[in-house]
Amino acid sequence: MSSAAASGNTRPEDPQARRTRLKEIITQKSFSNEREVTLSSGRTSFLYFNMKPTMLDNEAAYLIAREVLSLLPAETDMVGGLEMGAVPLVSALCPVAHVEGRKVQAFFIRKKKKDYGAQKLVEGLADGVSLRGKNVVVVDDVTTTGASVVSTLEILRDLGANILMVLSIVDREEGASERFDAEQLRFVSLFKASEFS
Repeated sequence: MSSAAASGNTRPEDPQARRTRLKEIITQKSFSNEREVTLSSGRTSFLYFNMKPTMLDNEAAYLIAREVLSLLPAETDMVGGLEMGAVPLVSALCPVAHVEGRKVQAFFIRKKKKDYGAQKLVEGLADGVSLRGKNVVVVDDVTTTGASVVSTLEILRDLGANILMVLSIVDREEGASERFDAEQLRFVSLFKASEFS
């Protein structure tokens, strides 16, 4: 038996098996309901998701990438979102998309421009490449009210991108879905917070 199989780090190809395994990892590494925390929205909650340990786990990164890739519309040109949540997500997605024969360009948006170097707000695009006219899927690790994603959408629209959908690993079910509905924008999540509580 290989060391990967012995440790449980397999690559289940059945979609339900992948989802089940990913939920196990999230529960183990990224979910807490033992203390009250303040969320980025300013709200407090006992349900807390810190997705970085999951997104930076090699097995989970692969599983997330496979799940996200399966949900991307065929016409997707680019996938990205706001730092920091989108960075490990799209970094894992790129090589998996390549192996699967999908040509998908990744990018991320800085919370503020650097005051040195190229002073870019959008990172990951080669010189001469822009988002104008591109079909874009916006990704996030955990979505609460959707406020941070909305600011990302505004930047992308100003740059001429065509937003296809918003995709999150976990929807905390605290208003994001309704907010995106109001924007007539499709919103999909791999998991909902209620699946963990």
